[in-house]
Amino acid sequence: MNQDEWIPKTELGRKVKAGEITDIEEILLKGIPIREPEIVDTLLPELSNRENQEIIDINLVQRMTDSGRRVKFNVICAIGNKNGIVGLGQSKANEVGTAIRKSLNNAKMNLILVKRGCGSWECGCGSPHSIPFRVTGKSSSVTVTLFPAPRGLGLAIGNVGKKIIRLAGIKDIWSRSFGQTQTTINFAKAIFESLKNTNKVSYQDRHVKYLGIIDGMIREPIKKEEAEKEEMEKKDIEKEKKEKKGIEEKEMEIKEGETSG
Repeated sequence: MNQDEWIPKTELGRKVKAGEITDIEEILLKGIPIREPEIVDTLLPELSNRENQEIIDINLVQRMTDSGRRVKFNVICAIGNKNGIVGLGQSKANEVGTAIRKSLNNAKMNLILVKRGCGSWECGCGSPHSIPFRVTGKSSSVTVTLFPAPRGLGLAIGNVGKKIIRLAGIKDIWSRSFGQTQTTINFAKAIFESLKNTNKVSYQDRHVKYLGIIDGMIREPIKKEEAEKEEMEKKDIEKEKKEKKGIEEKEMEIKEGETSG
């Protein structure tokens, strides 16, 4: 739907369209429920890109009625900006395409912030490449526990978990799971629940710097190359200042010598 044609039905939607709210994190931190997917399309347009969307599972479900057997498609999808925001949605429909669209819209209305950091004793680099502490999530018979991992390890979890955790912006993690993990929907929900629980662990202010805890998105990340370039420019400026100062001192000495002569 074109944003110009969007007619908000909620107070939050009207504020977003009017430009009173311009940050998705403001909504998520306050716990305001999102009832319209167009709100996310306006504040996080990158979530509409296919690279930020994953179809976790498509199942064919059947139900017997008086009129016969009715068939529907059950789809579960995940979306994320790969920078601390991820969502999970599930939907059913008579056609696959309709079910996928409904599932993606449900995922947009089910976004969460994910705390990231470096809680691994093997690393301690302080950058938000993993999670800051151990968390556990449960859905039906499936229980998933996520552990902080050192930099460079990767995602030590099943394929379903890799899709969701990668969309959250986490690069390294250990995991342990119990139960019927072959049930894809419950496995995905347990992983999503564990990521949600990163916001429920209490910690002290000193841990923020020690573990490199980031709540949600990283604003304007500085790349290593850019940092090195800035450092080189600073050194060049300081060098020029020293050379200029040295030239001025020599000129002063020459003038003083001419005056005394």
